[in-house]
Amino acid sequence: MEHLFGQEWEIVPAGGATGEAFIAQHEDQRLFLKRNSSPFLAVLSAEGIVPKLIWTKRLENGDVITAQQWLEGRELKPHDMNTKRVAKLLKKIHQSEALLGMLKRMGKTPLEPVHLLSILVQELDEDVKSHVAIQEALLFLQQELDGIHYEEKVVCHCDVNHNNWLLTESNQLYLIDWDGAMIADPAIDLGMMLYWYLPQDKWSEWLAMYEIELTDELMLRMKWYTIAQTISSIQWHKNKERYEEMNHWVNYLSTLVAQEN
Repeated sequence: MEHLFGQEWEIVPAGGATGEAFIAQHEDQRLFLKRNSSPFLAVLSAEGIVPKLIWTKRLENGDVITAQQWLEGRELKPHDMNTKRVAKLLKKIHQSEALLGMLKRMGKTPLEPVHLLSILVQELDEDVKSHVAIQEALLFLQQELDGIHYEEKVVCHCDVNHNNWLLTESNQLYLIDWDGAMIADPAIDLGMMLYWYLPQDKWSEWLAMYEIELTDELMLRMKWYTIAQTISSIQWHKNKERYEEMNHWVNYLSTLVAQEN
């Protein structure tokens, strides 16, 4: 990484789960660097969804380094999620033909609920599967499988939690960290957004800003995908030995499955 820059540049890890992100700084110049970022990044930059891509370079070992504009700003807070600008940016993403075309060229195929359920069951270890809440949730997913078919698949971020939204000092909003993007039912993103951040009596109002109606069909699809994502999150926390967080999501899952559709 260092030989891409002169000795006057300081390069430090940027944190994050993968350890592949860095900050390069020289005097008042700063760049956000990432190793082996997806080629999807160029289209996200062109669409104004992530900070501007400055350059891409391939190293001798085959690694690809991308440099993006560094922007001062902050992550959104949970209370920031109930805003029109969040709804509008998510709608822009879901409607983007450029993003959809790029993911298809990269070989991504639409994620069907039956495939997601199969993947989910395979990734669970026996200890997680033994939880009554998990068993009840998996039964719900299986029973409702036929009722959540949705033809119009779009580009979904699949992790729209508040930490992945960047509001810059110039008041520009971005959605970052696209490593988990898929072509799927937009209810994947909408469910996480509404279940995690808004009381149910505010859902219709938020969806009106996104420009769709809250129907019984959408309610079921959002619940289905939120349950699936919650199960996956439980296994992820277990793998990281974060048992307090894991138990929190197990309790949340019990409440979610018990709710009326």
